[in-house]
Amino acid sequence: MKSVYYVGLDVHKKTISYCVKEASGEIVDQGRIDATRTSLDAWAEALPGPWNGALEATLFSAWIYDHLQPLAEDLAVAHPAMLEAITRAKKKNDRADAEKICDLLRCNLLPRCWMAPGWIRDLRRVLRFRNLLVRQAVRMKNRISGLLMECGEEHVKSKLHGKNYFYELLDSLASTPESAIELLVYSRGMYELFVELETSLRRGLLRHPRLEQRVALLRTIPGVGEVTALTWALEIGEVERFSSIGRAVSYCGLSARQDESAGQSKRGPLSKQRNAHLQTILIEASKLAPRYNPWLKEVHEKALESGSRNRATVAVGRKLVAFLMGVDRSGRPFTPRSQAA
Repeated sequence: MKSVYYVGLDVHKKTISYCVKEASGEIVDQGRIDATRTSLDAWAEALPGPWNGALEATLFSAWIYDHLQPLAEDLAVAHPAMLEAITRAKKKNDRADAEKICDLLRCNLLPRCWMAPGWIRDLRRVLRFRNLLVRQAVRMKNRISGLLMECGEEHVKSKLHGKNYFYELLDSLASTPESAIELLVYSRGMYELFVELETSLRRGLLRHPRLEQRVALLRTIPGVGEVTALTWALEIGEVERFSSIGRAVSYCGLSARQDESAGQSKRGPLSKQRNAHLQTILIEASKLAPRYNPWLKEVHEKALESGSRNRATVAVGRKLVAFLMGVDRSGRPFTPRSQAA
């Protein structure tokens, strides 16, 4: 029977430090290779036998994981915030980090994190780029308004996104400098480009065969729109990986930080360990959803009686997560509990 070797990888943009150990803990090999597919293939070929590997989750880990997964018996991705053995070590360098990851894997103490399937990561990348386009379009709108204010031109900011209003306004700018006119035209052109690209990407995601039915079911919840449903489906990924609503709420960044010691418990602000993309969308959705969803409106009004408006928004967000999880898990349209009974 061949022994299994354990491999720890410390991943960086241009290099990868590695440590190979036997089950007993004896070091077989240590070193550094270039972060390229050719170097990884040559390195994996030279390994003495079957191996289990682990690497820390970073911006550069996904393609390395995809490339090495077929070559390993098991390949794990470690949660960076939970690698206390590395973050609190007195001696910290690439060589030592790779060895510590290897030891945590060998002793079955590695804090693993979920690695989304390739197709989810691909679509998630598109969705996040769509969100970037929205932010850029807003910046262009604000820039147009700012240019008009600099030149002392009266305008209605809420109508600037309208094509007819903008060009009618542009024709009426008699005392505005030519340089400002050119910048207004350029800014408007960029705004229209961003909006067109955003619409194209969003519609493409909505028509994707793996998302179309799931998004349609999520949208049966009153107050849940296209973007909220898409963000939930792609950022959550497989809803079955959450054993409870509380864990999903924590992942979405809607639970308070807890500090408990000697029987005394303190609650802080919302935890920073969360999916920031999902948190942003859910908070924005929670501000509007009570207008369309009577059950969320009830939660909002009840929370307002004993807290601030921000706390009420967070309470609505937590209830919204429960609704989204219920529909996603059951695979059936949203049905209020009163009607289900």
